[in-house]
Amino acid sequence: MENSNGDFPQQVPPPPQQTPQSPEHKPKAKRSSAIVLAVILLIGLVGGGLIGYSLSYVTFNGKIDSLQAQLDDLSSANATYVSYANTSYVIGDNVSLASLYQQVKSSVVVIQDLLPQYNFFGSLVGYVQQQGSGFVMMANNQPVVVTNNHVVENSINVTVTFANGDSYPATQLGADPQADLAVLSVNGAISSDLQPLTVVASATLQVGDPVVAVGSPYGLSGTLTTGVISALGRTITESSSTGSAITIPDVIQTSTAINPGNSGGPLINYKGEVVGITTAGVSNSEGLGFAIPSGTILREVNSLVTTGKYDNHPSINADGKDMNYQIAQAIDTNVTYGWLVESVNTENGLKGGTSYTTVLGSQIAVGGDIIVGIGGTRITNEDALLSYLEQNTLPGQTVDFEVIRNGQTQTVAVTIEKLST
Repeated sequence: MENSNGDFPQQVPPPPQQTPQSPEHKPKAKRSSAIVLAVILLIGLVGGGLIGYSLSYVTFNGKIDSLQAQLDDLSSANATYVSYANTSYVIGDNVSLASLYQQVKSSVVVIQDLLPQYNFFGSLVGYVQQQGSGFVMMANNQPVVVTNNHVVENSINVTVTFANGDSYPATQLGADPQADLAVLSVNGAISSDLQPLTVVASATLQVGDPVVAVGSPYGLSGTLTTGVISALGRTITESSSTGSAITIPDVIQTSTAINPGNSGGPLINYKGEVVGITTAGVSNSEGLGFAIPSGTILREVNSLVTTGKYDNHPSINADGKDMNYQIAQAIDTNVTYGWLVESVNTENGLKGGTSYTTVLGSQIAVGGDIIVGIGGTRITNEDALLSYLEQNTLPGQTVDFEVIRNGQTQTVAVTIEKLST
């Protein structure tokens, strides 16, 4: 057909025939994609969980190993723990208190005696029974019982009873009131009862060292108490049989409970060795007791056995007072420690006071030496002075003292004399 322009019209081919799409084809493709995505997500979660669990497991095990190593270190470093299964108390160096007690109990004794009582006119009116403790040790190649002097002083009918119940009469071999020590022989005791303890030097003791005391507080024989060395070099005062005060230097202070009846019993380290002899507790105190150090026992026991006494206690025969800030201000010195010599009872090289002044309401003699050292050891107070003398000097020796004299530090040769009793 011809159009108005004289051209023949172009033939336009029909659009290609499209196959009708199934109505379910497209949703199926979407569902497959979702499943694949879910599977990938699930794999990721499981894989991440496994990786996280592995990391946590390694970290947790590392912490367990670290804690176990710390426990092992504590066990090997004097750890203290309690096994409740058997109620077995285990202390430093794997020492059992029960085993320690079994080791020493046969050597600890109960001492009983009668103390005569007199009226104002000196007539005997009766007797009072006393009780204390003691322990067996070797002295001059023979077993003896060591106790406190105040347990047996002026008493009669002294008996010694061992842990197995065997009792024997005892005789006093010697005593030293200045150290509150006494030594007894046990008459007729069989050898199996006389099991001596080892006495070691107390010079190596340190504050904090654990100790136990075994004795008979309030008549309860075979009692064990525990504690530590809470101080060293203390000075205590006890009353003598005449009523006068006796000063005992170089004493151990311990938190181990010490009650009436404990006196004379051993103070023992965790090896079962004697490091002191319990001598006094403080009434109404919380864990405040005192013991004579084993160094004093070792120094005196042979003399007590052979001669019945010990009379080599050193002294500088002087009276004085501990220095402090107030005294230092009053005498115009910057030295706030040491021992101020107020008077000297003999010519021994020290200088006493020359005048008096009032400090905190009390008169003190000033102008004398201030002892601040002996042989290179710092002396801070009277406890330190008396302990040094007891441990390191004997009557007749000449020892270099460091003193403050006339405001200057000087070295003075001092003659050590015998303590008068």
